[in-house]
Formats: sequence, C-alpha cells, structure tokens
Amino acid sequence: MKKHALVFGGTGLVGSYLLEELAGDPGYDSITSCVRTPKSAQNSRVKEVVVDFDKLKDNRVLFQADEVFICLGTTIKKAGSVANMEKIDRDLPVEIAQMAREGGVKKLAVVSSIGANESASNYYLRIKGEMEHGIRTFDFENIVIVRPSIILGNRKEKRFGESVGRALIKSLSFLLIGRLRRYRGIHARTIAKAMINIFKQDLQEVIYESDELSDLAR
Repeated sequence: MKKHALVFGGTGLVGSYLLEELAGDPGYDSITSCVRTPKSAQNSRVKEVVVDFDKLKDNRVLFQADEVFICLGTTIKKAGSVANMEKIDRDLPVEIAQMAREGGVKKLAVVSSIGANESASNYYLRIKGEMEHGIRTFDFENIVIVRPSIILGNRKEKRFGESVGRALIKSLSFLLIGRLRRYRGIHARTIAKAMINIFKQDLQEVIYESDELSDLAR
C-alpha cells in the first residue's frame, strides 16, 4: 500500500534532499511539504502548503498522514535568542509530534544532533536533548531520531562557523576511526535516505547515531 508523507522543514538542507528522495520513491503516492513562506515546490509530486506555525492547531487536517518527517532547525544568529531557538528546535517539533499522534500518524522521524542531551551545558545540545525527550513521550508505532554530525551538502543559507567545521571534518576524516567514526561529516542526502529506509525496513530502534546512517542509507 502506498503512503502519504508529511514533511516539516523541507526548505532546509536535509529537508530539501528528503523531498527529492520521497518524490523519486514509488512507495509514496502523496507528499506534503509544510512551509512558513511559499517556496514553489521543485517537484510536481510534492504539494506545498503554507502554514502559520504559531497557529499549528488550526491545521489538524494536515496530519492525516502515514509518516511525518521533522527536519526543523535554526541557528542562534538567525533565531536572535536562545528563547526563539528553543521555540523552533524544541517546542515546534514536540507540538508537531503531539498533533501527528492525535491525528493517527503511526511513524515519525526527526533530525536531532550528535551529542544531544537534555542535561548538556551547551544550550544547542540541551535543546536537542529536550526535544528528543518530548517526542519520545508520544506513543507512535515507530519513532526515529537521527543524530547527524556535521551535515554536508549545498546549503543555500551560508553559515560561516559550519563552513569552517565542515572543512576541518573533511580534512581530518581519515583520523576518525573506531568510536570516533560517528564524528565524520555526513551528507544531507544520506540522512534523508536513511530515514526513509528505516521506515521501509520497519526497524525498531529509536536513536540512530551519525555513523549508523551511512549503512542504513544503502
């Protein structure tokens, strides 16, 4: 039976590759991308819906889907404050998960971060950890949390710090072996493929670290 996928964050790096992969997969007959501002979908198979995320509860009809993918994320520079970052990286994904569960969605995947921990002193890792905790409180048939390291790919939005980090990771990847392998950079398309394949294979683990995603994407 073909499936309906609902994507949040489809204009971002991972989300854009995810939409490409879903659109090219015959297992999906319906793909909806929820965006804050219209971007004009790049594929005719993707239906773009403009959503006011401050009034998400007004869009309950959207959550009649089989699978929900959450690829939301921002930076402190773009958010302007830690409080605003918490709204985007923690509160919104948890609210989406709640509405998805109430709407009967059985499978949900979310992009988190390597090192996510609700007790972390680093605010970014703490926010991601709190988001993971919130999402895991909902009783889905399958919850998938992916924790990528530095994400590689053609990002429209330039982030200087990440650009430097990606360059360093690429040059030092050969040193990252064994337990350090998870810190290697990972391409956004690999993350997207892995999430789709995890659902296809009906794997029941919840958290997938960065080094596991490359194998799962094949």
